[in-house]
Amino acid sequence: MPLGQALAPLLDLVFPPRCPLCGAALGSPAGLCAACWSTLAIPGEPACGSCSRPFGDTMPQGGTCAPCLADPPRHAGIAAATLYNEASRKLVLAFKHGNRIALAPMMADLMMPKLSAVDGGWLVVPVPLHRWRLWKRGYNQAAVLAAQVSRRTGARLAVDLLERRRPTPTLGGLGKLARQRALSGAITLNRRGARGLKGARVVLVDDVLTSGATSAACVSVLRRAGAERVMIACFARVLDEALPAAP
Repeated sequence: MPLGQALAPLLDLVFPPRCPLCGAALGSPAGLCAACWSTLAIPGEPACGSCSRPFGDTMPQGGTCAPCLADPPRHAGIAAATLYNEASRKLVLAFKHGNRIALAPMMADLMMPKLSAVDGGWLVVPVPLHRWRLWKRGYNQAAVLAAQVSRRTGARLAVDLLERRRPTPTLGGLGKLARQRALSGAITLNRRGARGLKGARVVLVDDVLTSGATSAACVSVLRRAGAERVMIACFARVLDEALPAAP
């Protein structure tokens, strides 16, 4: 038995596991308490056949949402574990800026139901972080999540396949054209790792999908390099209109 596994009961006794959202005691070191689980917003069906945007009860399953009709995406769908609300925001901030990388297994577990089609024939590629931000943060949260997805699906992890050659500003508040200008040429392909990309099926992993501009830039690079399908997988997706109405 590994030493860490053998010492786990003692560590749980001295440092009992706590819910990362409310601090309540847990029976196991992974997950949330029952009350906090209920605060996560899980995207349901029916949903858009192109981007998985929840429709509620307004359209049949497999229909196409207005944004996808207006601008058909190049990706092969968006697999989001949760919708971005207060609960998922706290988890993302703790994971991304609070060095709580131990949250990654739980977050990846929540992503798995939407990735049932992914197997060992796929590639798992994280959205890249510029080296300055990587140096400041110490890790790329998308790469940490991608490693967990790779471990669960058997798909090959290609952590350095994409590179962010120059830093980009915060895209929040920018219009579509301004976001495209900010990202133009920023995401590139690492040619050393690009062998075998032709005809490949790729899972592009990020922690949060906001406007979709960064992931769209990554998808474009991968498709131009020959990838046949690129699915986007994230822990949280910003779709305020799809969140349940507050009581």
